[in-house]
Amino acid sequence: MGQRRPRLAKPTLDKDLEKFSSVEEAARQMSRGLAAPGTALLFIILVAIFAAAYVTGKPGAVVVIAASGLAAYMAMNIGANDVTNNIGAAVGARAMTMTFGLGLAAVFEVAGAVIAGRGVANTIANGIMQGGMITSPDVLIWAMMAALLSAAVLINVATWLGAPISTTHSIVGGVMGAGIAAAGLSAVNWGTIAGITASWVFSPLLGAVIAAAFLFFVKETIIYREDKIAAAKKWVPVLIGVMTGAFAGYLALLGLGELVDVSAPVATLVALLTGLAAWRLLIPVIARQAEGLENRNQSLRTLFRIPLILSAALLSFAHGANDVSNAIGPLAAIVSAAQRGISAGVHIPLWELIIGGLGISLGLLLYGPKLVRLVGAEITKLNPMRAYCVSLSTALTVIVASWIGLPVSSTHIAIGAVFGVGFFREWYTRHSRRRFEYMRVRAGKDLDTTEPFERNDDELKRRYLVRRSHFLSIIAAWTITLPAAATLAALIATAMFALFV
Repeated sequence: MGQRRPRLAKPTLDKDLEKFSSVEEAARQMSRGLAAPGTALLFIILVAIFAAAYVTGKPGAVVVIAASGLAAYMAMNIGANDVTNNIGAAVGARAMTMTFGLGLAAVFEVAGAVIAGRGVANTIANGIMQGGMITSPDVLIWAMMAALLSAAVLINVATWLGAPISTTHSIVGGVMGAGIAAAGLSAVNWGTIAGITASWVFSPLLGAVIAAAFLFFVKETIIYREDKIAAAKKWVPVLIGVMTGAFAGYLALLGLGELVDVSAPVATLVALLTGLAAWRLLIPVIARQAEGLENRNQSLRTLFRIPLILSAALLSFAHGANDVSNAIGPLAAIVSAAQRGISAGVHIPLWELIIGGLGISLGLLLYGPKLVRLVGAEITKLNPMRAYCVSLSTALTVIVASWIGLPVSSTHIAIGAVFGVGFFREWYTRHSRRRFEYMRVRAGKDLDTTEPFERNDDELKRRYLVRRSHFLSIIAAWTITLPAAATLAALIATAMFALFV
């Protein structure tokens, strides 16, 4: 009988090493959890230093530096909650990865904010509070501080809860509440508020209608055609041309309009020529992509990847131009009141737009993925064709709003477009004769156009394509955002007036 081999393991030591490993893993998890807040805090500090370089030695420098840090905090919250709409559809349709989508949105958000962000920022800075009702610069400064802080905190909480609320509602409500706390109901320009509120009702409906119209066009001209690939080769370049032309016209009016005067006819000509050029250039590109593809819906994912990426970039640019105002409008009013008084008009300098654009992009990178998944995957199922319709509809609606200086909610429009696509699919599934005939041919049945169009309504009712629970919860969140922001801003403003004015 052989000798037993000595046991080399040392149980006590092994247990101690396991404890150390557990502690190290816990430390790594904690450090990862603290990385995002630490990066956000570092950005706020860097923004304060950046702002100090522009305002040191000028009146109210300390207040402006503090307001710049607060605007940076607000901008990051906008990025975390709002920019998810730009890439949620594309990521949900698996046309791009989360990492690529976040990087794309970050770049174009900054570009939109810097190139075309002044128009809507002026509306937030000048249009909500009634001119002449607040005569003290200090009162205006702390009212705008309260508006920024209340809106940022509200959006932060919503992002933490996973609710895609409207950042535009938040800041407009914040400015309203602070203005009422400063000088009563007469301090608010109710005409401007009525126009903005009306746009919040109609813009998501418009986004839904445009998205449904584009999806109807795609289904009728491409998806339910006998030769899908040939139809896609014909119409996808046209869709890209429309999108590119719209963006070029918008950029000519808002972007070049900051440098040279561009009239509407000239911008229209730019849009037409650019759209035609994009259409012609993309014909061979799409044709090469279509080589060897099978004649089925799955192949269309490949052909719609380019237009979907372009539409996500366009939407990010338009969002940066429109929603940077939610952080920069109050900051611009504070800087103007501190340095020139209330009587002078509010000017939006480039350094303020840079703060807003970078803050929005950083907030998206740090905290955006959670809501990207909600918008892109949990409301209704999106493929590249549906996601393209959502992105293009949202971009076109936001572009028009930015052009006229109206602070619409891109959250409302994007989610309205997602719901529009989902509800349209339910309607189309029930009522489309073309789809019915296409499915019957695929099933191998003889096509008899005299046969009545039959539907299994009981089965269709059980196969809803939109999650009603998300619809109701999002509508509820939209409804309470403005009054909640106004109430919180009024409370904070009252405290600030007691302490600083």
